[in-house]
Amino acid sequence: MDYVIEMLDIRKEFPGIVANDNITLQLKKGEIHALLGENGAGKSTLMNVLFGLYQPEKGEIKVRGEKVKITSPNVANDLGIGMVHQHFMLVDTFTVTENIVLGMEPKKGINIDLKRAEREVQEISDRYGLKVDPKARIADISVGMQQRVEILKTLYRGAEILIFDEPTAVLTPQEIKELIQIFRTLIAEGKSIILITHKLKEIIEVCDRVTVIRKGVGIDTLDVEGTTPTQLASLMVGREVTFKTDKTDSNPKHSVLEITKLNVKDSRGVNAVKDLDLSVRAGEIVGIAGVDGNGQSELIEAITGLRKVTSGKIELNGKDLSSYKTRKITEAGVGHIPQDRHKHGLVLDFPIGDNMVLQTYYHKPYSKYSLLNNKEINKQAKKLIQEFDVRTPSEQTPARALSGGNQQKAIIGREVDRDPDLLIAAQPTRGLDVGAIEFIHKRLIEQRDNGKAVLLVSFELEEIINVSDRIAVIYDGNIIEIVDPKTTTEQELGLLMAGSKNKAGETENV
Repeated sequence: MDYVIEMLDIRKEFPGIVANDNITLQLKKGEIHALLGENGAGKSTLMNVLFGLYQPEKGEIKVRGEKVKITSPNVANDLGIGMVHQHFMLVDTFTVTENIVLGMEPKKGINIDLKRAEREVQEISDRYGLKVDPKARIADISVGMQQRVEILKTLYRGAEILIFDEPTAVLTPQEIKELIQIFRTLIAEGKSIILITHKLKEIIEVCDRVTVIRKGVGIDTLDVEGTTPTQLASLMVGREVTFKTDKTDSNPKHSVLEITKLNVKDSRGVNAVKDLDLSVRAGEIVGIAGVDGNGQSELIEAITGLRKVTSGKIELNGKDLSSYKTRKITEAGVGHIPQDRHKHGLVLDFPIGDNMVLQTYYHKPYSKYSLLNNKEINKQAKKLIQEFDVRTPSEQTPARALSGGNQQKAIIGREVDRDPDLLIAAQPTRGLDVGAIEFIHKRLIEQRDNGKAVLLVSFELEEIINVSDRIAVIYDGNIIEIVDPKTTTEQELGLLMAGSKNKAGETENV
């Protein structure tokens, strides 16, 4: 059998942890090979070894049958290996073209030949159906488009083997369909792909083979044809996983969050939230469904005090919060699981223990006379680490060293432990494995059952339907419909999210 990549008995260690314990992965030419495992199983570590970001303690790598030593990403690029990371590595103020050619700029004399670069980027974009504007500024394009820029970067450097790390974690359903089509085009052009993903349906739909790893150990490699999501989930987490969220009917009480005629501007000064009305009651989960960019982010930022309200009211238990600062809103009884855990959820270079008290460090017993009490902080951190199954060597481990799922569990533990009246969960399971998703859904439902109000914002329609008690569809900055998750379908929600109302078999533009 001819393999384009062979990673044989790879062992990678970090202080106190074996991330890859003698794992073998073999990639055939022209296949899409999934790498499946829980958060923290060692998938990204293994691919970072292949891309030259880490050096293994043991094992060997062969590229097209030849043994190689990949000491840096430059060596990987020279071997035709490109990697699209989960967290994009782009310069916001640069254009698409400037990001793609960075470090490999075509020259005209001593100057950069930007016209030629734009032409080359356009040619690659057209060839693979990426539909990227070479002159657009990164800060002005969607997350899905930024990902395409990352793909273009690898293709511009001549990659024949492409590694994708959780590529659909930040995409809308429509963007996921488009990305799958891009994968098929790449394979038709003779490329080979390794796909790190937690999304079992995507593996079934698009992959040829799958290698499963659990807690750093290779479990099995099997053909995707003939397997089921249930089988893959069991291999991944080592137990049976329930895909259907188990919950009783809600029993909502008084209104906790009452939003009236809310208007909020985005960063460009354009109205992103327009005369929006919404209520969330104690003992219910209200899900907000919508295509990214329809005002969800601005709505959450307004409720949590991160963005100024133009007009309208945001009331929590009858108290108007619309002019409050963030800390005052937090102390009034609002918990916030932010959609970007790195930007707004954690201080990545702080120990995970310190991150557990970011909302409360200035209160007793965590501080006295403006001095932190590290003994009490560590005690609280240990309690939450155990209660919320945060897998970390210790509470002193920097937050950035944890997997995405464990970072998310830490944030949820911190917010839930404060016992807020309103818990806002924005994309709470983005990029997480089925085991972590199951855990987080249970925690959100527990909050509801404890009489709290939960506002869930997610691009995952399956999640919105399974977890919510009511679904509010947002389009162009307004709630255009409230639907019952028991009677709605993904198709109906998709139509509403696109700005259409489907009544009596007719579709009309809102």
